[in-house]
Amino acid sequence: MSRPPSRTPGPAAPGAARQSGLVVLDASARREGQARPGGEVWLVGAGPGDPDLLTLRALKAIGAADVIVHDGLVSAAILDLAPAGARRINVAKRKSRHAYPQAEISRMLAAFALEGLTVVRLKGGDPFIFGRGGEELEACRAAGVVCHVAPGVTAALAAAASAGAPLTHRGAAQAVIFVTGHAKAGEAPDLDWDALARTNQTVVVYMGLSNAAAIAARLIGAGRAPATPALIVENASLEGERRVVATLGGLGEAAEGLTGPAILIVGEAMALAAAGRAPPSPSWGGTGRDSGQGGASAAVASAAASPALTASPSVPPHKGEGERRAFPSLKGKGRAS
Repeated sequence: MSRPPSRTPGPAAPGAARQSGLVVLDASARREGQARPGGEVWLVGAGPGDPDLLTLRALKAIGAADVIVHDGLVSAAILDLAPAGARRINVAKRKSRHAYPQAEISRMLAAFALEGLTVVRLKGGDPFIFGRGGEELEACRAAGVVCHVAPGVTAALAAAASAGAPLTHRGAAQAVIFVTGHAKAGEAPDLDWDALARTNQTVVVYMGLSNAAAIAARLIGAGRAPATPALIVENASLEGERRVVATLGGLGEAAEGLTGPAILIVGEAMALAAAGRAPPSPSWGGTGRDSGQGGASAAVASAAASPALTASPSVPPHKGEGERRAFPSLKGKGRAS
């Protein structure tokens, strides 16, 4: 069965074509000893959605891309920061609906890089926090492809900041734990509930909205008080952001009616959280949710004009690679010809 075509059409990247919904590459360049020089993969964290929360390194990587392989949760405002000629491939993953299997995505990244292209794997949040970035890094290493990581602002940080509720707080939260709530609908995931139920810590649950009631029941059953403050943030950092303040005992009821991507946060420090919708972004003339595309373009131009990326430690080298390699400069990175 053929894969659906990219939802964001654009000119094909050099060495690639789209046939019957599949990404097709020129295999001749991947034969032994014939990999084209200059190809590389960047695993880039797009943050929670607001372009204001992109890092400068992410902006520069996006601006140098020949190919953008992106998740469905990456906002259009961020995708529009890519060069006009960059190929966009939507590999959206939603619950029980995957446009591309993970193994195929990993092969795609390596194959494009071996064609000599700069490939940006653009992920919502941070690539290494429930983003399967580790699997893609391993696949690139196995294929002999240079792979770099540009970390992103994970949704939990944006949600907590917007609500004014710190994830750690002296006297209320000496630890913060990130867990996945992904499981069959209505069931709780297989986690160490006794450890998660300890007091004076904040538990952040990703992808747990549909299982909120079951997660709350497991935490209460393990000893966490039903009165423990809780917070749900839907569409963190985006124009439609919504915050619901609740208690652990009422978490399931609070989740009803929410459908967007959401973070569940449980812990004493959530007593500081503000409910309701997010206020408008500051009018800084930047890339925020109320600024329009003009600000986004200005931000890219400013980032491109800034000094080249300075050398800094990258991911650990491949076995036998020797010294830790430095990040390359992205300044002036041209289109593949």
